[in-house]
Amino acid sequence: MSAKKTIRLDLGLLSLSILFLLASPVHALQNRERIRENISTLRLLRMTQALDLTEEQTAKVYPVYNRIEKDKIEIQKRIGYELDELRTLLKDEAPKEAEIETRIKNLMELRNELKSKDDEFETFLDSNLSLVQRAKYVLFSIDFYRGLGEKLNRARMIRNRARRDF
Repeated sequence: MSAKKTIRLDLGLLSLSILFLLASPVHALQNRERIRENISTLRLLRMTQALDLTEEQTAKVYPVYNRIEKDKIEIQKRIGYELDELRTLLKDEAPKEAEIETRIKNLMELRNELKSKDDEFETFLDSNLSLVQRAKYVLFSIDFYRGLGEKLNRARMIRNRARRDF
C-alpha cells in the first residue's frame, strides 16, 4: 500500500472513531454546551460587523451580551430539567396532576425569565445604538436565526443520512 493510501485510511479510521465518540451521551452534553458557546460568539462577532459598532460601543455591548447569555444558559438548563421531570411524570399510568401543574407553572415562569433577558438586552441596545443600528439589529437578528436554523437542519439531515449508511 502506498503512503498516501495508508494516510487516507488512518485519517478515515480516525474520523470514524471521532464520530462514534461524539455520538456517546457523555460527549453529547459537552458538545451541546460548546456548540451553544460557539453560536453565541459567532452571533456577537457577526452582530458587531452588521451593526458597524464603534470600539466604544463594542466595549459596552460585549460584557452585557456575555452576562445575559450566561444567564440565559442557566435558565435553559433549568427548562431542560423541568421538561425532563414533566416527561417522567407523564409516563406514569396515573400521573399526579398537582405535580404536573407545578412543572407547567415552573416552565412558564422560566420561559418568561428567558424572554425578559432578551428584552433586557434589546433595551440596553436601544439606549446604546443609533436608530440606523437598531434597525440593522432587527434585520440581523431575523437573518442570523433564520440562517442558523437552515444550517442546523442541513447538519441534522447529513447526520441522519450518515447514521442510516452505517
